Amino acid sequence: MFDGLILLGQGVAHFITPSGLFNVAWATLLGLTIGILPGLTATMGVALLVTLTYKMAPDQAILTLMCVYLGAIYGGSRTAILLNIPGTPANAAATLDGHPLAKQGKAGLAMGLATTSSTLGTLVGIFFLAIIAPVLSEAALKFGSYEFFWLALFGVVVSGQMTGSDTPLKGYIAGIIGLLVAMIGMETLHAHQRFTFGIPALVGGIDLIPAMVGAFGLAEILSTMKRTAIANIAPVNDRVVPTFREIFQYWKTIIRSGIIGTFVGIIPGVGEDVGAWSSYAAAKKLSKNPEEFGKGSQEGLIAAETGDNAVVSASMIPTLTLALPGSAAAAVLIAAMMIHGIRPGPMLMIENAPFLYQVVGMLLLATLANLIFGLSLTKVFIKVLSVPRERLMAVIYVLCVIGSFAITQRMFDVYVMLVFGIVGFFLREMKYPMAPLVLGIVLGDLLDLNLRRGLALTNGDPTPFFTRPISAVICLIIVFTILMSIPAVNRRVRSLFARNRGAVPAKS
Repeated sequence: MFDGLILLGQGVAHFITPSGLFNVAWATLLGLTIGILPGLTATMGVALLVTLTYKMAPDQAILTLMCVYLGAIYGGSRTAILLNIPGTPANAAATLDGHPLAKQGKAGLAMGLATTSSTLGTLVGIFFLAIIAPVLSEAALKFGSYEFFWLALFGVVVSGQMTGSDTPLKGYIAGIIGLLVAMIGMETLHAHQRFTFGIPALVGGIDLIPAMVGAFGLAEILSTMKRTAIANIAPVNDRVVPTFREIFQYWKTIIRSGIIGTFVGIIPGVGEDVGAWSSYAAAKKLSKNPEEFGKGSQEGLIAAETGDNAVVSASMIPTLTLALPGSAAAAVLIAAMMIHGIRPGPMLMIENAPFLYQVVGMLLLATLANLIFGLSLTKVFIKVLSVPRERLMAVIYVLCVIGSFAITQRMFDVYVMLVFGIVGFFLREMKYPMAPLVLGIVLGDLLDLNLRRGLALTNGDPTPFFTRPISAVICLIIVFTILMSIPAVNRRVRSLFARNRGAVPAKS
C-alpha cells in the first residue's frame, strides 16, 4: 500500500517541472478548443496530435495526449450548453438540461456546474484507477492465450452492442470490418501474406494511425462540412463559479454517476457517451424531481458531465493492464504508447510500474488545468465558436495529410488515410458506429495471434478455449451478450424476469 502511495507521489511530482506544466497548459487549452468546436471529437484530436509528438520524450508525449483527451471531453459541454449542439458525442446528454438552463439566463451557472462535475467525475475515475489497476494487472498475469483471445473478442462484441445507434448488428459489422483490416499483411507466426492482393505496400499491413486519422479526421471534416450553419450562441451574463451548496446538494448523484462512469470505462470499447447517458438515466430514475429533467435540471446536467468524465480515467484501467482500450480515444493512446516504446498490458506493472502512477499524475494535472481554465476563460472559449468553419477544416485537413505522412514518410499512408476517411464518411451516413471499427483494428492482432498460438499449443484442439475457468466465463458472457441483442430473445428473457418478479409476492 505504502509503495503504491510513494509511486503515486513520485508520479505526480515527475511532471511538476516547467516543461511538464507548460505541456499541461497548452495541451489542455488545445483539448478544450477541440471539444468546443462542433464536429471535432476527442478521438480525432488525440489521433492528430499523436503525429506531432514523435520527437517528444515518451512521458511528455503521453502527458500531452492525455490532456487533449480530457480537455476535449470536458470542452464539448460548452457547445452543448450554449448552442444545443454537443461538442463531442460524449456531451449529447448534457444538451438535455444544459441548453434549457442557458435559455433561462443561467448559461454561466450551467457551465460552472458542468466544469465542477466534470472535475469530480474525473477524480472518482482516478480514485478507482489507482486502486483497481494494480490488482487487475496482477490478476491478468494468470491469463494465457485462451483468455486474451476471448477478451479481445469481448471488447469488439460489447463495443458493437453498446455503440450501434439503431441496431447492434451495425456495431457488429463495423467491428468485423475492423478485424478484417487488422488481418491485412504478413502474419507473425508463419509469415503468410493475407489480403495483400499482390500489392507490396500491403505486406506490412495497415498502420493504425493513418487509419484512425482518416476514420476520425477526414470523415469528420466531410460530415461537418455537410451540416448547416451554427445556431445563435446563448448569451452569458450570470456568474460562472457555482457555490459549494449548489454542488454539495447533489453529492449522491455525483458519487453514483462517477461509479457508473467508472464501470462503463472499464468495459472495453464502450466509451464516454454511454457513460453519460447511463448516468443521466440513473439520476432521472432515482431523483426526487424527475419531472424537471429535460427542462433545465441542474441534477441532470451534473449527472451527465460526471459520468462521461469518469469514463476517461476509468478507460485507462483496461488500457494499461490488459492492453484493451476502454474507449476509441484510448485505442489511439495504446498506439501512441507503442510508438513511444511503452508496452501496456499485464507486464506493465513488472516492466514499468512507475508509468501507471505517472498516468494517474497526468490525469490529476489535466483535471486541475481543466478546472482553472474552465472557470476563468469562459468568454475566451465562447469567441472560439466564431472561427469560420471552412478555414478550420482546411487546417485540419492539412494536419491529417502531414500527420499520416510523418509516421513512415511514404505516400501510401496518406492514401490509407484518404480511403478510411471516405469509407468512414459513408459508414457514418449509414449510422454505422466508428468505435467498433477502430477497436477491431486495435484488437485484431491480439485476437488473431492468441487464437493461433492457443491452437498451436494444443495441436489444433480448441477444447481449452471452452474448458479453462476464466475462458469459459468470458465465453458465456459473449454468448449472452449476442443473444440479448436479438429482439425475440431479449423480449423472452425480460418477460421471464418480469414473471418471476410477479411470482415472488404470490408465493409469500
